[in-house]
Amino acid sequence: MNRFIEKLTQAQRKNNSLICVGLDSDLDRIPAHLKGSGDPVLEFNKAIINATRNICCAYKPNLAFYEALGLRGLETLKKTIRHVPEEIPVILDAKRGDIGNTARKYAEGIFAELGGDAVTLSPYLGFDSIAPFLEYKDKFAYVLAVTSNKSATDFQYLDCDGKPLYLHVVEKVRSWNQDENLGLVVGASQPQQIREIRQAAPELPFLIPGVGAQGGDLGKAVTYGTADGGIITINVSRGVIFASDGEDFAEKAAEALTQFNNRTNVVG
Repeated sequence: MNRFIEKLTQAQRKNNSLICVGLDSDLDRIPAHLKGSGDPVLEFNKAIINATRNICCAYKPNLAFYEALGLRGLETLKKTIRHVPEEIPVILDAKRGDIGNTARKYAEGIFAELGGDAVTLSPYLGFDSIAPFLEYKDKFAYVLAVTSNKSATDFQYLDCDGKPLYLHVVEKVRSWNQDENLGLVVGASQPQQIREIRQAAPELPFLIPGVGAQGGDLGKAVTYGTADGGIITINVSRGVIFASDGEDFAEKAAEALTQFNNRTNVVG
């Protein structure tokens, strides 16, 4: 079994959780009482991690929120990753996709420099944009199949030889998955597609965003995603980390996460 998947499934069992906490830590939404600290995003992240480390299965920082802060933001990201317990995997949400020599540097930055356990990737430049990430045998990559945003239909649903483009992506990812270090991003706002893609790729792990603020159907995401023993990770970002903007933000984040866990485990 791939090292990342082993680490993920162990965390899921230990913490009785399928929920990944998305650290989309927008400085504009950080509680006011933290704004005067030297690194308010780091203090926010550390408090969230401390409050949720025993009730989640992974953390997923979105690089955009850290890159927007410049060099300071990247340092904050590195310190955040170091604060995550070793037994909890970190998925870096980067959605990278570029030609081979550039992709190689992206992979080096995400895995070797930042220390991420997994990454999200765009498939639309083909295999040579994915291959450099697969050289890190103990790491993992989730490839975008179906996303939760409204404009996903612009390309992902185009009819190509009698079936939607996203199913062609699924077929390619399956063929690329020689070392069992690839999975798929399948948005929860499209539950029928979760079922369809699970049937098409029963062996691939799914990262499922969109059940929190985006309003995806959590029950169907779990039911369809785990069919035939499928491995899934449900990401929730704003619905957990911004459950409160007061001094009780970490406590409220843990309460919100517990509610998501309870709903997920009832379905499971």
